[in-house]
Amino acid sequence: MTPEMKGFILVSVVKLVVVFTFVMILVAYATLLERWIAAWIQDRVGPNRAGPKGLFQPLADGLKNILKEEVIPGGASKVLFVIAPAISLMAALMIPLTIPWAAPIPLEFDVTLPLLGRIVHHGSTAAAVTVLPIGFLYVLAVSSVGVYGIALGGWASNNKYSLMGGLRATAQMVSYEVAMGLSVIPVLLLVGNVSFVEIVTAQQQGPFGWLVLPLGLSAFIFLVSGFAETNRVPFDMPESESELVAGYHTEYSAMKFSAFMIAEFAAMVTISMMFTTLFLGGWDIPGTHWDEAGGMAQFLLTAVVFFTKCLLFLFLFMWVRWTLPRFRYDQLMALGWKVLIPMGLAYVLFVAVAVWVVDGPLGVTSVAARSGLLFLFNVPVLAFVFRVLDRGRLIRGSSIRSPAPAPRRARAA
Repeated sequence: MTPEMKGFILVSVVKLVVVFTFVMILVAYATLLERWIAAWIQDRVGPNRAGPKGLFQPLADGLKNILKEEVIPGGASKVLFVIAPAISLMAALMIPLTIPWAAPIPLEFDVTLPLLGRIVHHGSTAAAVTVLPIGFLYVLAVSSVGVYGIALGGWASNNKYSLMGGLRATAQMVSYEVAMGLSVIPVLLLVGNVSFVEIVTAQQQGPFGWLVLPLGLSAFIFLVSGFAETNRVPFDMPESESELVAGYHTEYSAMKFSAFMIAEFAAMVTISMMFTTLFLGGWDIPGTHWDEAGGMAQFLLTAVVFFTKCLLFLFLFMWVRWTLPRFRYDQLMALGWKVLIPMGLAYVLFVAVAVWVVDGPLGVTSVAARSGLLFLFNVPVLAFVFRVLDRGRLIRGSSIRSPAPAPRRARAA
């Protein structure tokens, strides 16, 4: 094995350990953050006993779940019951490994270590465990595997509530994965590449090249689909406590239950990272090209900027969780199949025509002018869509009907 190959393997292993550890810590403290936000919104006292300001609460919860008794219900399919949480957890943790979370890391070393020999690495390396040319296609493929864990967990529990939750999750996640896939096609039309690195690079062109402005409706569809993909309120029908006790994980306890919870919060982190990368420029700092210089200061500051953007969307997830009521199930499915999917298809066609007009007949070559024109084309579309949505013409219960007016009594003579 060449010294360069040893250096590549060493750097990859170090990045894998760092990213995995950071994501797990972020997921653990996201549970504490949600409890703090819930207490703040509901004007009550949150966790404040385990450690200063309750900072050790995730550690206490983890220790409690490790020490709790593992219970497998009678009549359950033991093999599937055990591996179902692992499937959901692995699918949720595989996705962040492909997303660049900072500017490239400047690395130059040539060392000789005992047993390993000479190890060499020249040039910068991407701030992602692996850089895949298929980008978000890989993310969509892997995220669809997570529903298998939920469906298997619900079926293997030998519990009707769990089975109903698993079936709901399967129908819901399949429906909104279609809408999510449609929402990222306009990104491909504008950037011409599905690699996350290339998508971030394309958004660094011009003074403000983030795709959230020229592709506002795509960002909205992706965000709504992200709420549904993570089974969060107002789309938490698979585990609605008022109807299904806890849904697909009703029969789970101890670390198996924790695995499902870790998978849910890891999915929230993943959706936040993907939204930041696809529509908010990733680690890009707007208005400057200093962050592209390739130094260690640029790497550190862009990492802070990227995770600040992600934390804002984690806050949005939790804010909505403790503010809005859940949809009815027929409303949830109608929103996916009757609203978001047709809207996504129409928007793909609209963006394709708009890009052709800007690049063809208008002949615009400036990146800033191109983004500005596409944003202007999107303004009437956004105004129309949200005005119709706000008036309740599309999102409404299938059983809602205007009541017939009561007949008036004839006046006595």
